[in-house]
Amino acid sequence: MLSLENIEVSISGSQILRGVSFNVPARSVTCLMGRNGVGKTTTLRTITGLLRQTSGHIFLDGKDITDIAPEERARAGIGFVPQGREIFPHLTVEENLHIGCVARGKSPKLGLERVFTLFPILKEFLPRKGGMLSGGQQQQLAIGRALLTDPRLLILDEPTEGIQPNVIDQIGDTIRLLREEGKMSILLVEQYLDFAKELADSFAIMDRGAVVASGPIASLTDAVIQEHLVV
Repeated sequence: MLSLENIEVSISGSQILRGVSFNVPARSVTCLMGRNGVGKTTTLRTITGLLRQTSGHIFLDGKDITDIAPEERARAGIGFVPQGREIFPHLTVEENLHIGCVARGKSPKLGLERVFTLFPILKEFLPRKGGMLSGGQQQQLAIGRALLTDPRLLILDEPTEGIQPNVIDQIGDTIRLLREEGKMSILLVEQYLDFAKELADSFAIMDRGAVVASGPIASLTDAVIQEHLVV
């Protein structure tokens, strides 16, 4: 579904990514893991086109998207929920959601009902400004907005960070349901190890800008965790 081949990225003269290669299979959840500052968010921003790689290639469903603009990647089916959520705080929940529909030229009605089924609180808070929501509610809004773009690949950067436990459970249930439906792939960056192991089909671990371990989630053993993830 998604394939990264030898991606390298430099920022202000410093090399951040060093030959990053991994795959996100179709209709599955892949967790990108690693300690803080190893290049995970840079990798996601490169996939979405927000950063330019200095070498390497990115393929989506076999099509080389390495040189196309971020908005074209969104139209090609990449939905992105960044770390920090980046909702529009001065727009209402309803207005934030409609931006997702506009991004893909979709009719909002059916998609909105789907989002309200996954996150019922959003329907209750439609007139409320996004900045008035709790962190967990903002995360649900950000995911709902991304789903309204009808993505084939949904990218989530630290969706449980700073979120209350009951909302973490809701987000986990949503990811599980989306995986079971088999209509999209999900690339998840996550520090919460139990959450990742419960939901992911495969994993890739980064260290110092490179992928140092990867495979099916069953091969994420205690020894691998100790070597690459324990601080």
